[in-house]
Amino acid sequence: MTNDQSQGYEGYQNYRNDYQQNYQQDSFYPYGQQTPEQDPHKKSPKKRKGVKTVAAVTGLAVLFGGIAGGAFYGVNYLVGGSGSSSNQIAQADTASLTQVSSGTTDTDLTDLVKASMPFVVSIQNMSVEEVQNFFGGTSQQESTSVGSGIIIGENDTELLIVTNAHVVENANTLTVTFNDETSLEANIKGSDSDKDLAVVAVPLDSISSDTKSAIKTATLGDSDALQVGEEVIAIGNALGYGQSVTNGIVSAKDREISGYDGTLIQTNAAINPGNSGGALLNTKGEVIGINCAKISDSSVEGMGYAIPVSEVSDIIQNLMNQQTKTRVSEEEQGSLGVQVMDIDETTAERYGMPQGVYITGLTQDNTDSDLKRGYIITALNGTTISDTSDLQNELGYYRAGEDVTLTVQSAGSDGEYTSQDITVTLISSQSNQ
Repeated sequence: MTNDQSQGYEGYQNYRNDYQQNYQQDSFYPYGQQTPEQDPHKKSPKKRKGVKTVAAVTGLAVLFGGIAGGAFYGVNYLVGGSGSSSNQIAQADTASLTQVSSGTTDTDLTDLVKASMPFVVSIQNMSVEEVQNFFGGTSQQESTSVGSGIIIGENDTELLIVTNAHVVENANTLTVTFNDETSLEANIKGSDSDKDLAVVAVPLDSISSDTKSAIKTATLGDSDALQVGEEVIAIGNALGYGQSVTNGIVSAKDREISGYDGTLIQTNAAINPGNSGGALLNTKGEVIGINCAKISDSSVEGMGYAIPVSEVSDIIQNLMNQQTKTRVSEEEQGSLGVQVMDIDETTAERYGMPQGVYITGLTQDNTDSDLKRGYIITALNGTTISDTSDLQNELGYYRAGEDVTLTVQSAGSDGEYTSQDITVTLISSQSNQ
């Protein structure tokens, strides 16, 4: 590939930052035309040195089984079980999809899609952002983006859905639409922007008995067992038009791309905006990937990427176990009382520092805090913090006076960074103004 062609790729990280600006234009959308009533969606992910820089499009989601903790009834119930008898939502019946004959597997894709649609949902994200106006001032503007998700299980009170972090990023309101076209409000349980994963929850008592009968939980497959050339199927809310299906093959495994922290499955199944959080399936109807990115270049076709579920099952378990979050008003929102700057991927690699939010100082209102100048914040209540945008977004769920647990890293006398958890009582954000 020539240098000119390489420069034509848009980075996963840059795409996340520029997504809304590019997608909220009236007449042009990088991945397709937008209908007046449905906007495309956002992007997010971050880091990793990669072989190629790609544009994050809205990809697909994961599914997976064994949920950590006895209170969670997961997809495969610790990979392979039949699930808890107390489940209110049945698991998708994919056992009858595959017929083995003469050593080959022949699956009717129409039956596979029919069995899989009940565990794929559409997600609408309504957020408010500050935009600069013609006169140089700023104003708040409401924006709407769409993506997909996969029903992965339930706990005692909630239906749990996994999606991409960029689908739910900065959400003020999340709406989940099931395959019977019922729409309900959802809240975020946890997100990991580095891995572009998030789990959202819908209260079980808000779901009617008819909808509970119509939806299913997905079955987790083994992405490690995938072979190049194996057929795969992608289901998601492409361009916000509703669920659609594409198919292709596994083009390659263990790919690295700029802006994503991990390795990915490469596929030629079409991955379009709105598919993010949807499912990449094998021919057994098992979810084996989270589609999250594609190459955006006039000289490239058929290069989409998916997160292998077997590599991120522990992360999804952690997200499912987090406390469900509800945004608070700006007046109630708490603050850490610190002055900060970002340690981005380039800076982290150059100086051997962890990526996160560097504390440059404390405000006068937070002199009793255990936080210190030089600490690098890398997580808040278990949610990864990679930059100040992540930190501000997470603080939007907590009131002044609440305690939060920060994971921070600090350098020792030998220059090595060690991690510790610190409990911090939030102060009023109004006192910092």
